[in-house]
Amino acid sequence: MTIALLTDHYELTMLRAALLDGTADRRCVFEVFARRLPTGRRYGVVAGTGRLIDLVRDFRFQEEEVAQLRTHGVVDDQTAAWLSDYRFRGDIDGYAEGELYFPGSPILTVSGTFAECVILETLVLSVLNHDCAIAAAAARMVTAARGRPVIEMGSRRTHEEAAVASARAAYLAGFEYTSNLAAGYRYGIPTAGTAAHAFTLLHDDEPAAFASQVAALGKQTTLLVDTYDISQGIRNAIAVAGPELRAIRLDSGDLSVLAQQSRELLNSLGATDTKIIVSGDLDEHAIAALAAEPVDMYGAGTAVVVGSGAPTAGLVYKLVEVDGRPVVKRSENKATVGGRKTAIRRHKPTGTATEEIVVSQGVPDHKLGDRLLQHSYVVTGEPVDLPTLDESRAHLRACLISIPWEGLKLSAGDPAVPVTVVPAP
Repeated sequence: MTIALLTDHYELTMLRAALLDGTADRRCVFEVFARRLPTGRRYGVVAGTGRLIDLVRDFRFQEEEVAQLRTHGVVDDQTAAWLSDYRFRGDIDGYAEGELYFPGSPILTVSGTFAECVILETLVLSVLNHDCAIAAAAARMVTAARGRPVIEMGSRRTHEEAAVASARAAYLAGFEYTSNLAAGYRYGIPTAGTAAHAFTLLHDDEPAAFASQVAALGKQTTLLVDTYDISQGIRNAIAVAGPELRAIRLDSGDLSVLAQQSRELLNSLGATDTKIIVSGDLDEHAIAALAAEPVDMYGAGTAVVVGSGAPTAGLVYKLVEVDGRPVVKRSENKATVGGRKTAIRRHKPTGTATEEIVVSQGVPDHKLGDRLLQHSYVVTGEPVDLPTLDESRAHLRACLISIPWEGLKLSAGDPAVPVTVVPAP
């Protein structure tokens, strides 16, 4: 099955009707934006665009897929013929991966015929809603870690393909490593991991398990010391590996108390350079609570891959322009601003962001320090050169530095940067 068959049924309903009534070829502009941020969040993070452009490039319906849709009455002959010849020939512009966004930010703009744009809605939203949610949660964890490395360890808590996408989004957000080897292979993300409790339980005793791991991996490994008694586990680890042991991992209990006790014990055994890694249902709040403790690295799993309580970014994909004419949705609490948008972010001379200005069917007045937020991703169906994942990661670091310090708080509050939307004239 190709990615194209993940298209939603209702998109084909609109396509079939538009082909029949002659509106399918009208030039249209669709925009992706969030009406609001998840509860408690002060910024969103654009992520997944690089993945999305690759998927759009390969978005094709195979002959057997079209035949099945025809057999089941989902499409008629005219629509089937159109699908068989489909490839996206329009334009895609948007915020850079790693850019921050706020309510009303036009983070992605898809333009072309109605037919070729509308059929991409489910693909666009499924990728961006997932990856933006993961990246925003991960960025908050990185901020809470205050410079200490964080490992992404959530593969076992989500769908197998979502695990790879989550690892990519978390790395973009500033995580140092992932335990997901597929993400390492696809995206060049550094991988890291250690043994689980099962490996200790496999052996007749804990020292035997530690000795086996050290024999295989050397002293630059990490030993999990909380299968039985943590204090004895640490003593066993140092007895086997010596004070040159790279790290121990704590995965349960009161991590604040255990980290202090473990550091004291390691120091008393001469293992002053042995690091302490903690894991076990950590989210940004748990990480922040450990800021004063002698923790050297965090392992975050479940909270990352579920967006730390916000598994979707709440992004929508809305038609805003038809044949150059702004169109708007007036539904209560779901109204839209018509017209293609241009966005800039305004900064103080010190570099601190002060405002985002979004103008419909026009260009904002530029001042010194303003930064244009939208860039070309696809031009007449052809992808353009995109930043690397490491470049996007560096861009996010710069963006987080640019927002007012209040915007980095984990508590609920207003968006870090206000957005002013200027409607079409």
